[in-house]
Amino acid sequence: MTTRSPPEEQRSRLIFKIVARHVWEDACKGGAFEGSADDVRDGFIHLSARHQLTGTAAKHFRGRSGLLLAAFDSAALQPALKWEPSRGGDLFPHLYAPLPTAAALWTKALPLGDDGVPRLPGDLDEC
Repeated sequence: MTTRSPPEEQRSRLIFKIVARHVWEDACKGGAFEGSADDVRDGFIHLSARHQLTGTAAKHFRGRSGLLLAAFDSAALQPALKWEPSRGGDLFPHLYAPLPTAAALWTKALPLGDDGVPRLPGDLDEC
């Protein structure tokens, strides 16, 4: 897979991880999230930029309750963070290291909408 450098504005912006609340709470006890089964299979932790969250929630988390959204400053995860092409050729943030839970700027619950897709926080663009 080819790694490309994102524009400067992407390197210093928020990125996100959707994760089950109980999994995140367990990771916090150990200080790092080691990844979901998909993350472990792929060899990196899948993260999303803001504009990718709606698609990620619909494609990978439909019908799953008890989820959290955790936000991170992408600059804080360097140098293990790589922006690589994925869905539709868009550059997605992939972390090639455990995700330190203390690096989370905040977490918010993701309730399910009527369509079964986790609803993103209404104030997400203000965060």
